Amino acid sequence: MARMPEGPPPEPAVQRLRLRYAKRGRLRFASHRDFQRSFERALRRADVPMAYSAGFSPHPRISYANAAPTGAASEAEYLEIAVTRRCDPARVRTALDEALPPGLDVVEVVEARTPGFAERLEASVWRVELPGVAPDDAATALAAFLAASEVPVERLMKTGIRRFDARSAVVRAEVRPEITGDVPGPGPQVEGGPCAILQMVVRHTTPAVRPDDVLTGLRSHAHLAPPSSPRMTRLAQGPLDEEGGAVADPLTADRDADGV
Repeated sequence: MARMPEGPPPEPAVQRLRLRYAKRGRLRFASHRDFQRSFERALRRADVPMAYSAGFSPHPRISYANAAPTGAASEAEYLEIAVTRRCDPARVRTALDEALPPGLDVVEVVEARTPGFAERLEASVWRVELPGVAPDDAATALAAFLAASEVPVERLMKTGIRRFDARSAVVRAEVRPEITGDVPGPGPQVEGGPCAILQMVVRHTTPAVRPDDVLTGLRSHAHLAPPSSPRMTRLAQGPLDEEGGAVADPLTADRDADGV
């Protein structure tokens, strides 16, 4: 006969909240597991009335969606929580933001009023800074990459080395003619040297094509080899406009439903 968990069943969830948060500065090196631990501590400190799973090892009901890779900063990470009492989303945002370490910042909280949130995360906008690379060299390499019908790359995964196409996931990409703010003068520069800035829209695929996979493709296909580590930031993720290549805000549907 199966053993049943002791104690009363968990309280039912009465509300779901969707959060947008950012990973900034040195916190970009935090792994997803590190963030999970920090976030669960923040939930306790903020006294959020979390709903828990049933069973012998109850866990807070948190759904994470498409986390950025370790080492990448992000302005658009998302998760969903279930709570046992109705909460004011603005108050939850403030309380959680104060409870998290600087660099892990809660940007927005909305009530989940529509289904299928994970399916809305169809593509990401990435900004990649390449210190030591001249913008003209980056533009030449990017043109060769985009002109290719396929750019195979390899990455070590849990199941071993996997080979896949990095080109097909890139919806659009360009070298941005902007200044980073590190050093004044014409053209983007870092510490007195050139710094090319790539901005790209990458479709979410299986396996996922990450910005470092695109850089691997630029190296193998177009011989672009940055002399120092790139700085990658996810600027947005959400529904993809296939015709124009724009990425929309995935929380818009919940805000619109909230105003009905």
